Amino acid sequence: MTLAPAAHEGASAPAARFAVLGAGSWGTALAIHLARIGHDVSLWARNESAAAELRRTRTNTRYLLPVPLPDAVHAHASLAEALAGAGFVVLAVPSHGMRGVVRALVPRLEPGAVLISAAKGLESSSLSRMSQVIADEAGNGVPVVVLSGPSFALEVASGLPTAILAASQDGIAANAVQERCRGPAFRLYVSDDVTGVEIGGALKNVIAIAAGVVEGTGLGHNAMAALITRGLAEISRLAAAEGARRDTLAGLSGLGDLVLTCTGELSRNRRVGVELGRGRDLSAILSELGMVAEGVHTTGAALALGARHGIELPITAQMAAVLEGRRTPREALEALMLRPQKPEADVRSGA
Repeated sequence: MTLAPAAHEGASAPAARFAVLGAGSWGTALAIHLARIGHDVSLWARNESAAAELRRTRTNTRYLLPVPLPDAVHAHASLAEALAGAGFVVLAVPSHGMRGVVRALVPRLEPGAVLISAAKGLESSSLSRMSQVIADEAGNGVPVVVLSGPSFALEVASGLPTAILAASQDGIAANAVQERCRGPAFRLYVSDDVTGVEIGGALKNVIAIAAGVVEGTGLGHNAMAALITRGLAEISRLAAAEGARRDTLAGLSGLGDLVLTCTGELSRNRRVGVELGRGRDLSAILSELGMVAEGVHTTGAALALGARHGIELPITAQMAAVLEGRRTPREALEALMLRPQKPEADVRSGA
């Protein structure tokens, strides 16, 4: 890994070589940001045609128009080429593909490299968080840092102000990521509550689908506020059961990310919920979307994780019923409203 002085605007630490694995909207946005602040970036796409298109057009025509790729972003389809010399490896792949990608990169990883998880979800088969999946495959000796928080890819790529978390049990690695990834419009806070950060990032997508359903069925702002608030309580209960600190969920990776994803026009998960609320078929919605909506994959895993801890997750359960076709969106929302009344602060079960 070769470090050189950074000469670009906003760089406050030596420039480094980054490999960003995953050329979707979020991976491309991070690659653009990292290059903008002075780093050399390899952006890995799964096939040569996609990589060639990135090199030819210098834009991600499928996922992130119209932001151009800086000259310092180099597109590759070869994992070995993308990882060569990289001291920091950003994993911006969907949660269901994380294990396979990490397994493939481990033999090619540079000594001392830091792995950065930029995925938000749970693995369906193991119910593991992404940092756990990465550690399973890479081994405990490889530092892992989680990036999470309220951040739409297009806004990051466009240089609009963003604040997120770099979470890790390895304080040195977290600080290194914080220093090398921050920029004039990109602020990073450090946390050691990896569990809280990841549970918040994963489950907010499920609640965002429900928020979209509220909007799509025209139930109004009162219902939306209630849904978001009780959704945060649901996320916090599960996170605490997994060993997280509840105050983490009141921060950027909990409340911040939840509000953004439930209300922002750029939210894919919210968009899925809106279309479901309007009566459209899930398969047609996902086909038209053309991108991964992590909440669809996370809902069942979150429900199973709650069952493992004996915790009721009523919003998640109703969204699972909608996604599986067992209930209509309106039936699911009515079921939530008709649940038995209880104290707001009852932490033992759902609201």
